[in-house]
Amino acid sequence: MRYLLDVNALVALGFLQHEFHERVAGWVHALASKAVPQLATCSITELGFVRVLAQAPPYGLTISQARDLLLRLKTAKTLRFTFIPDGHDISLLPGWAKIPKQTTDGHLAQLAKANGAILATLDGRIPGAFLIPADR
Repeated sequence: MRYLLDVNALVALGFLQHEFHERVAGWVHALASKAVPQLATCSITELGFVRVLAQAPPYGLTISQARDLLLRLKTAKTLRFTFIPDGHDISLLPGWAKIPKQTTDGHLAQLAKANGAILATLDGRIPGAFLIPADR
């Protein structure tokens, strides 16, 4: 199975001091014990990663530092990342996206599905997404 990490999951995996780093890293480690996990990013999740980490505390990295961190994460030998190009327009937004904060989640869920992946998230309110478990 291939998992498209949403922005929060990607940030938690890549930033060791993130409050959910152990949760996401534990899940990825459990996947790795079975096979090399297939993790995916896309333009939205990569840009979101850089944006979040380059904002003020608690992260406070520069854009260059956040970009370099993501590139190192994506080339780690223990992980296998793929990149999902995004050719989806607004016509593919799912009907359950009713409020503004659901639009990106809906877009990412549809993008993952269309590319043989599932959206992996820390948010249990996204229909059809995989909720990264809290206990490993």
